[in-house]
Amino acid sequence: MASTSIWWIRRDLRLSDNQALSAAIQTSQQVIPVFIVDPFLVDSARTGPKRLAFLWGGLHILEQALRQRGSYLVVRSGIPEVVLKSLFEETGTEKIYAQADFSAYARKRDKKVSKKLPVALVGSSGFSHPERILKKDGSPYTVFTPYKKRWMAEMHSLLDRLAPAPETIQTPELIKGETLPGHNLSQYNLPFKPGEMEAKKRLGKFTESDRISEYGQFRNRMDLPGTSQLSPYLRFGMISSQQAVQSAIEKMGSFSRMEAKKGAETWLNELVWRDFYISILYHYPDVMNRSFRANLRDIAWVNNRWEFERWCEGQTGFPVVDAGMRQLVQTGWMHNRARMITASFLVKDLLVDWRWGEGWFMKHLIDGDPAANNGGWQWTAGTGTDAAPYFRIFNPTTQGLKFDPKGDYVRKWVTELNNVPTKYIHTPWEMSAEIQNQVGCRIGVDYPERIIDHKFARQRTLDVYNKAKVDRS
Repeated sequence: MASTSIWWIRRDLRLSDNQALSAAIQTSQQVIPVFIVDPFLVDSARTGPKRLAFLWGGLHILEQALRQRGSYLVVRSGIPEVVLKSLFEETGTEKIYAQADFSAYARKRDKKVSKKLPVALVGSSGFSHPERILKKDGSPYTVFTPYKKRWMAEMHSLLDRLAPAPETIQTPELIKGETLPGHNLSQYNLPFKPGEMEAKKRLGKFTESDRISEYGQFRNRMDLPGTSQLSPYLRFGMISSQQAVQSAIEKMGSFSRMEAKKGAETWLNELVWRDFYISILYHYPDVMNRSFRANLRDIAWVNNRWEFERWCEGQTGFPVVDAGMRQLVQTGWMHNRARMITASFLVKDLLVDWRWGEGWFMKHLIDGDPAANNGGWQWTAGTGTDAAPYFRIFNPTTQGLKFDPKGDYVRKWVTELNNVPTKYIHTPWEMSAEIQNQVGCRIGVDYPERIIDHKFARQRTLDVYNKAKVDRS
């Protein structure tokens, strides 16, 4: 048994069901929990203050949990391989344990560290390792449905008993570190409390209520609390994918009504999508910089900077688009249906390169995850792996009518439309001048004119995409 090891914390801010921590405890007499403030990740233009505040808050809570077990958190800033080498020499550490991560940057970082120090990458930031779910010939899946079929076949063999949080963690006497950055969450109006206990509470509340049984019915309703809202916790590993999958499987088995069982199965499906996008990024890292589909890499984007800025600000004149964008900027989160609507509007209505929107989302989302964010944007743009036809173009008005029928979601985030009658909430431009004056919402004055005609935009996009495919053939 090694004398001392380092538990290098990255995207696993939890004590229970933590394979890297368990491996360190089982093989070492002493474990040093370490978090490195990596300048590449902290100073990146893709990492906004809300996500950082949520991260710092989660680390503060983890530190408290460690102290309750006789341990503490060592925080240092710098290049990971430099920081870890210094700690190695200071403490006489023999091994580093860390949860495997699969973004292009994470893999390059871990490769550099592994060249200099003994590192064991344990477990996965998803449910399964990307090398586990492969075709019979060893190649990766690039279409979701067959991937899911294989994932489901492998799932039960991958389900392990969830490891409880350790009662104690033997850590050597205090090692010099830095003070954790502050985490003034209140200034950001975040809809999430950080930490492992909060994640478990949310998972329990979701699975033990009607929300999981009704998930298939209401998950797309932006005006209802129909989703689990666990994505920020999964992103930072405040709860493991194993815990989420286990809960979904248990609920599927406990329901007798087919509709309820279907709800749990639909939620499980979203967890499979998460693994699928991790696998795509792992096997095809260039998707971060270009379209997966080669025949759609030469789209003639318009890339109008003014229109892009109006989209970012939630000032497009399309209520449901503006509601989603304002929710994102104000809270760091957006309903998944709203993500699809706003993304489709940017790419398919405004013909702005999906990478512009992907970068904006990544900067502002608390749950901003390279794999899921990229996968979602390429799915919407029709440039990604799965069979999402490029000619599928969301109509923002009909989407709003269908998934926010009374306009409650719009009114919450687009307050200038508060007094607009439900009849016009998704088409305020149809109000007469008299009604506009009565409700105090004059189009072009209190609320913007539509920045584009959807019918024109749809045909323009079809023409541009068709030309790109022809030119590539």
